[in-house]
Amino acid sequence: MAKDAMKLISNNKKAYHDYFIDDKYEAGIALFGTEVKSLRMGKCSIKEAYVHIVDGEAYIYGMNISPYEKGNIFNKDPLRERKLLLHKQEIGKLAGKQAEKGFTLVPLQVYFKAGKVKVEIGVARGKKLYDKRQDIAKKDLRRETEREFKIRNL
Repeated sequence: MAKDAMKLISNNKKAYHDYFIDDKYEAGIALFGTEVKSLRMGKCSIKEAYVHIVDGEAYIYGMNISPYEKGNIFNKDPLRERKLLLHKQEIGKLAGKQAEKGFTLVPLQVYFKAGKVKVEIGVARGKKLYDKRQDIAKKDLRRETEREFKIRNL
């Protein structure tokens, strides 16, 4: 496998539906061994997760990593907050954006990169209902044109 190969563990499609993503950052995440084993089995959910910066450190809340079946006493709480590993300058930028009105920090995807677990964080602005309706209309139009194209080529 190539050094830069990426193995996707979890994707947050809901974030792209609910938010406009302005900027993206890649962060490492501090985990215990049984959590990494559970992630290798693909047992992770970031649908309700968010990132918050407290005292100059970034934490991810609401990220659900299911307990590892063979982990017994070494398993940690599936919903505990986990520290994100970022440079101070990146944390400063994210804290500034988080302080602005209307911005939030959401995890977009969790993946393995060169054997390490990484989280992609998005600086997001909330969408209004009419923005979501426009996205749904565009998606329906694209799906309809693909269907017509497929019928025409048969």
